[in-house]
Amino acid sequence: MKTKKKVMAVVKAVICAVMLVVSLFPIYWLAAMAIRPTEEMRGHIPLLPQTLTMEHFMQLFTDEGFGQAIVNSLQTTFGSLVISLAVGICAAYILARRRFRFGLKKPMTYWVLLVRVLPPVAFTIPLYIMFNKVGILNTKLPVMLACVLINVPLIIWFLISFFQDLPEEIEESAKVDGATEWQLFRKIVLPLVAPGIAAVAMLSFMYAWNEYTYTVIFTRSPANNTVPLALALLNTEDSLTNFGLVAAGGVISVIPITLFVIFAQNYLISGLSSGAVKE
Repeated sequence: MKTKKKVMAVVKAVICAVMLVVSLFPIYWLAAMAIRPTEEMRGHIPLLPQTLTMEHFMQLFTDEGFGQAIVNSLQTTFGSLVISLAVGICAAYILARRRFRFGLKKPMTYWVLLVRVLPPVAFTIPLYIMFNKVGILNTKLPVMLACVLINVPLIIWFLISFFQDLPEEIEESAKVDGATEWQLFRKIVLPLVAPGIAAVAMLSFMYAWNEYTYTVIFTRSPANNTVPLALALLNTEDSLTNFGLVAAGGVISVIPITLFVIFAQNYLISGLSSGAVKE
C-alpha cells in the first residue's frame, strides 16, 4: 500500500514537472532569443545561447523608440484602470445593495453584461464617430476611454457577488454607531472586498496593457503608439527576420504586467487571510 502511494506520488510529480516545463518553455525561448546575437539565429538554433548580447534591447530604445511606447502604455493602462475601478466599484455596490423601481435591477445588470459579451470591434465605429466629433482622435485619451468601456462591465459583474456576500448586519451596526454612507463604504465595505478588487484589477490591467485594436484605429502618430502596436510595427518587411528584436520587445512588454500581477497577488492573499470577523 505504501509502495503504491509512493509510485502515485512520483507519477504526479513527473506529470507536474512535464506540464511546468511545457508551460514555461515559450517564456524561456522568448528570453533566449532576446539575448542571442542575430548570427546565432540562422540555421540550426541551439537550445542554450552560445553567446550573450544586449544589442537587441539597446536597438529597441535607440532606433525604435520603444521607451515612448512603454510610457504611453503605462499612461493609458493606469489611467483606464483608475477610472474603471472608481466607476465599477461604485456601480457594483449600488446594484448589489439598492432596490430599483419597476424591476429595473435585472435588466440593468444584463445590459452591463451585454457590453462585455460583445466583441470590442463592435464598438469601433460608434466610438470613432464620437471621438472624432469631440476632437480627441490621434491622442491617448480615446484608447484610455475605450479600455474603460470594456473593463467597467467586467468589474461590475465580478464585484456584485462580493458585495452581495457581505453580511448586511456589519453595515447596519456601523450605521448605528454613526458612520456616514461614505465612511461605511470606504472604511468597512472596501477593505472586506479587497481580494475581489485585487483580482479584477489584475484582469483589467492585463486587458488594457495588451489592447491593440483600439490603438491601431484611434491613434495615427508614432508618438502615441503603445507597446502592442510598437511590437507589431517591428514585424515589417525590413525587420521580419530580426527575431531577436521582436523577442526583446516581448520580454520588455512582459515585465510591467508581471510586476503588477505579483503585487496584486500578494495583496489578494493578504486580503483573503485578514478575515472580516474581529475576535
